[in-house]
Parts: sequence; C-alpha cells; structure tokens
Amino acid sequence: MQKSIECTGKTEEAAIAAGLKQLGLAREEVSVEVLELAKSGFLGIGGNPAKVKVTYEVPDEPEAPAAPAAVAEAPKGEPADVPAPAPEKVEFAAAPCGEDPQAEKIAAFLSGLLERMEIQAEPQVTRNDEGDYLVDLVGKDLGGVIGRRGETLDAIQQLTGYAVNHGQAKRIRVRVDAEHYRAKREESLERMAHRVADKVVRYRRNVTLEPMNAYERHVVHTALQERADVTTYSIGTEPNRRTVVAYSQGEHRN
Repeated sequence: MQKSIECTGKTEEAAIAAGLKQLGLAREEVSVEVLELAKSGFLGIGGNPAKVKVTYEVPDEPEAPAAPAAVAEAPKGEPADVPAPAPEKVEFAAAPCGEDPQAEKIAAFLSGLLERMEIQAEPQVTRNDEGDYLVDLVGKDLGGVIGRRGETLDAIQQLTGYAVNHGQAKRIRVRVDAEHYRAKREESLERMAHRVADKVVRYRRNVTLEPMNAYERHVVHTALQERADVTTYSIGTEPNRRTVVAYSQGEHRN
C-alpha cells in the first residue's frame, strides 16, 4: 500500500528533506512528485515555497513478518517450518560490544525467507558508522535472489525492513545486497546518466528514461546534480515512474 504526505520548503530539495525527516526515511525509499516549484517573487516579496508530494510504501496487512514469526513460535505439537539460524552466522563490523538483537533478528528473518524460497544463501550482517544494517547474501548462483534489474532483491529488502521494524518505536534501516549487485548497478546507472546527459546537451532535447524504482532514480539525480548543463525530475506514478534528463540553460561543461 502506498501513502503520501505533502511538504513545503524554500526550495524543492528543502521540501523533500522536510518530508524525509518527518517520515524518518531515506531518499531512495520514497518517490517524489514536485507539485509547485519555488518562486522567489519580486525583490523577495510575494514568493511561494516549493511544494512536493512524498510517497512511501507501507504493508497492507501485518503478514510480512510471518516468516520470522514461524521461526520464533511454532504451534504446540507441530515443528517450526523454518529453523532459526545459528548465531555464529551473524558478523559484526563494529568493535565487539556483545550480541546485537537487531542483527540476529534480521539474520533469522532472512534465513527463514531464503529457505522458503529454496535458495541456498547465508545472510551476513554488519553495521556501518551511520547505524544502518548491511546484509550480504552469500551463496552460489544468486541470480534468482537478485531478479530482473534487482526487483527480487528490492522486495526482499523491503520485506526485511517491514519485519524488523514492526512494532518498533525507533526505525532501523536495512540494506540487502547479493554478489555486489547494488554497487555494480550504481556504476552502470551513473555511466548511463552521463551518456544521456551528453546527448541531451548535444541535441538540446530532453530524454525520458525507462521506468525505475525510487532508489535507481535517486542514483541518476545524484549523478547529475553537479552538472550545470542539465537538470533532472521525475514524472508518472509508480511502478512506471520515470526520470527526465532535461536541457538546462546553465553553463555547459566540456
């Protein structure tokens, strides 16, 4: 299920930042539609703030955590469908500080989910300096986990986020990767973005990219945000929302 909020700010980016702060989400976890562009007015008088619509996903029913529930509690007299993974499968990047219950919860959920999917892979969980949990699915032939353009991997990441944050007052962020797919995809998107931007500048014609998820659109926006000769924005609705690379009258770069 999708929900959305509307936010305002002095600039489009300020309005987006306000929405992200209110929701406690990262930029790649939402899609943004610019409703009204910021207007400075004459001599700073009579201007209007930017207005954006921030859309995010919420679970339809509390069914997403079903897999870890089966691990934690099985009906009396019946074996659990998914055995809990051994704690030694969880690895921590930070200095030793005792057990991390959130990391164990993430590993348990993913182990159960992967077993139900009949995929031979092991989740290795680490935590970065920002407090995000990074999961690397380790195994062989993980193309089925990644899916077309990472769609299956995105779904696994989203389900994991729902499961570990369900009923929690403080939201934690979980990023799931396999075979370094996300880093490779980012590099590919960045190269593509600059090729398209060069074409836009050469012919002075806007180019609309293929539909992408919020994370991939964010990569394109970020890759081109320092270029003065193009600008980017998104159009359409999920799941067919697209990024437009538009010609700008700013100073061209050689």
